[in-house]
Amino acid sequence: MKPQIIFGFHAVSARMRTRAESVREIYVDAKRDDKRMQALIENAKAKDLRVMTVDGKRLDGMTGNARHQGVVANVEATALPQFVDDVLDLLTVPPLLLLLDGVTDPHNLGACLRVADAAGAHAVIAPKDRSVGLTAVAMKVASGAAESIPYITVTNLARTLRELKDREIWIVGADEDGQSSLFEAKLGGPLAWVLGAEGEGLRRLTRENCDQIISIPMFGAVESLNVSVASGVCLFEARRQREGVAAK
Repeated sequence: MKPQIIFGFHAVSARMRTRAESVREIYVDAKRDDKRMQALIENAKAKDLRVMTVDGKRLDGMTGNARHQGVVANVEATALPQFVDDVLDLLTVPPLLLLLDGVTDPHNLGACLRVADAAGAHAVIAPKDRSVGLTAVAMKVASGAAESIPYITVTNLARTLRELKDREIWIVGADEDGQSSLFEAKLGGPLAWVLGAEGEGLRRLTRENCDQIISIPMFGAVESLNVSVASGVCLFEARRQREGVAAK
């Protein structure tokens, strides 16, 4: 696999913590000498990693002028599972998956990866078309989660949903027009959450392949949540119910 560029303190620190051997070089802004940068450099040197001080413009060029915070790393690509079956075949517990339908913003994807990892989901799945790839921006926002949770793209999302059903995984879509409330849904078993992009929601074929459509109760003035926030609410409710079942 080709090397990758990651940037930002969270993403680079997480890679050093989890897979330091995969870090080829770290580039830091010559003009930044605060305590946070000093700590990162000391940590890198303690792990015998190569650190190079460069001009900020070089970092801008490496990241496409993204907000890199003055730290960029050249790393080996993480060898996570590439196919849904590879994830499911290795599980010894009921699957908990997040499927994203039409999420094209890398910031949203990164945040979804972060909450999915925090909730203990086993993979994030998205269609190859109408979705964003695992870009450097998405990895930065994920704050290290892109290193630990598989992000799998599939050719046909509707077919993937049918294949998950064949494995007896319950498919639940989240939409403001859902027939039942999140707090009424039974979410303790093998489960795949499906969420669409904010504003557009789930596509017709995606909805038709869900076993259940639920809505998140809204008690304030806003009518909807960002997809990453909604993903966190749904995944943690599933985790709460799952832990409740395990405790009985």
